Amino acid sequence: MSNHEYEHEPVPAAARRSLLSVAAVWAGFPMCLGNAVFGGLIVYSQGMGRGLLAILLGNLLLFGYIGTLSWIGGQTGRNFSLQARRAFGDRGRAVVVGFLATVVIGWFSYQVGLTGTTLEGMYGWSPMWGGLLGGVFFVLLTLAGIRALSLIGLIGTPLFLLMAGLAVYYGLGHGHSLSGAFGYAGGDGPLGFWACVSIVVGGFADSGTMTADFTRWARDGRAGLVAAASAFPFANSIAFLIGGLVVAIGGAADPANNGGAFLGLLAGHGALVTGLSVLFVFANLGSVAAHCLYNGAVGWAGITPLRMRPLAVALGLIGTVVALTGVWAHIVNWLVLLGVVVPPIGAVLIVDYVLARRREAAPATVRPIAFAAWGIGAVAAGLAHYHLPGSVDAVIGFVTAAAVQAGVSAFRPAAELRPTVATSSVAA
Repeated sequence: MSNHEYEHEPVPAAARRSLLSVAAVWAGFPMCLGNAVFGGLIVYSQGMGRGLLAILLGNLLLFGYIGTLSWIGGQTGRNFSLQARRAFGDRGRAVVVGFLATVVIGWFSYQVGLTGTTLEGMYGWSPMWGGLLGGVFFVLLTLAGIRALSLIGLIGTPLFLLMAGLAVYYGLGHGHSLSGAFGYAGGDGPLGFWACVSIVVGGFADSGTMTADFTRWARDGRAGLVAAASAFPFANSIAFLIGGLVVAIGGAADPANNGGAFLGLLAGHGALVTGLSVLFVFANLGSVAAHCLYNGAVGWAGITPLRMRPLAVALGLIGTVVALTGVWAHIVNWLVLLGVVVPPIGAVLIVDYVLARRREAAPATVRPIAFAAWGIGAVAAGLAHYHLPGSVDAVIGFVTAAAVQAGVSAFRPAAELRPTVATSSVAA
C-alpha cells in the first residue's frame, strides 16, 4: 500500500480509509492528560454541576465547528492547505497556513515539556532528558504518517480509560464517594463560566480548524463528520470529566495550578501500575504531540515544494528545543490567542465552501475579502474578550467573520465569478 501523505493534492477515493481508522485518529487526540488538567481547573472554579455544563457546551460548539470542516474534508479529500487555497488565494493561503502550522508546533512543544516534568514528578527523572526522549519518540511516530495516528489512537484511548479509572479508584480510597463528587461545589478557582467554555473551545481551535488534514482520509463527508463526533463531544468530554472527578474527590494535589492531573494517584501501587504509567505517559502525550506535528508538517508542506516527513523532522527538532527552554509553560495565554484569532479562519473556509457550491470565483493570487473577514472577526473576538467577559470569544469571532465573508461576497461584481464546473468529490 502507498505511503503517500498527499500533501499537495486531494486524497483519491482508492486511498481513503475506514471509518474506524479515521475515528481512531480523532478520538485518540483529545483524550489526554492536558485535558484532564483543564477539566480539573474548570470544576475547581465552577463546581461539578456548572463545570459539566461548561464542558458540554464547549464541546457542542466544537462539534458544530469541527464537524462542519470535517464534513468538507471528507467530501472533497482536500487537506487544510488546499481548502485555504480556494478561500484565501494561491499565495494568500501561505499566511494562514503558515500561521496555524506554526501555532500547532507550540502544542507539540507543550507535550514535550509536559513529558519531561511529568516523568520528573513521578519518578525523579531529569526533565530535560525526559523531554528529549519524548521529543525523539514523537517525531518518529509522526514519520509513520496517518497510519501511526490511527494506531496510537486505538492504543491510547483504552489505555487512558484504564489509567484514569485506576486513578479515580485510588482517589476514592481517600474517603470520598462518587455521589459526593457530583455535589462538589467548587468556586475556589479564578475562572468564570464563560471563560471555562472558552478554554474548552480554545483547546482545539487550531487543530480543529486543520481537521481536514485528518478527515480528508474519510470515505465521504458523512464519515468525516462521524469521525469528528467521536472526539467532540465524546472523547473530549470524557477527558475533561475525568479531571473534574479527580478534583471533586480530593485526589488533586494542587488543583489551583495542576487542575485534574491524576498521575500522582498512580504512584506507589506496584511495578505493574508503574510500568503501565510510564507507557501511558509516552502513548498519551505522544498521541497529542504526533497529531500536532503532523498538522504542522502537512501544513508547511502544502505551501512549499517539500514533503511532510523531512518537515516533521525539522519542525520536531525546533519544537523540542523550544520545549527545553520552558516557554511551553505559558499555556493560558496560548489558549486566549487561539480562541480570538483562529475560529474566524474556519468561518471563512466554511462560507467559501458553501458559496462555491453555487458559484465559482475566478482564480486569484490573494482574496482580500477572506483576509478582511478573518481580520474583522479576530478584532471582534478580541474586543469581546476585553469588554464582554460574559461571552465566548470564539463564537463572536466566528459569527462576525462568517457574516463579513458572506455579506461582502454577495456583492462581488459578476465579472469576478464564473459558473461552477462539475467535478468529482476529490477534485483539487
